[in-house]
Amino acid sequence: MGSFSIWHWLIVLVIVLLVFGTKKLRNIGGDLGGAVKNFKEAMGEEKNKSSTTAELPRQDDGKGTTIEGEVKDKQQS
Repeated sequence: MGSFSIWHWLIVLVIVLLVFGTKKLRNIGGDLGGAVKNFKEAMGEEKNKSSTTAELPRQDDGKGTTIEGEVKDKQQS
């Protein structure tokens, strides 16, 4: 009584198919898949956008140029 058997799940599946129909369920699945695909593409674009080097603004106070940034690879020359 505590857990559902396979027969319980099959009956629930048949009821869902009767209520919604296969066409509507197929459309919902396609919409959900499209949303996941668009989300992944947007995340990939954001990763590419953040990895490109942006031009840093210049601060000229008459004493010299200060460049703020982050060191990614340290090389000695």
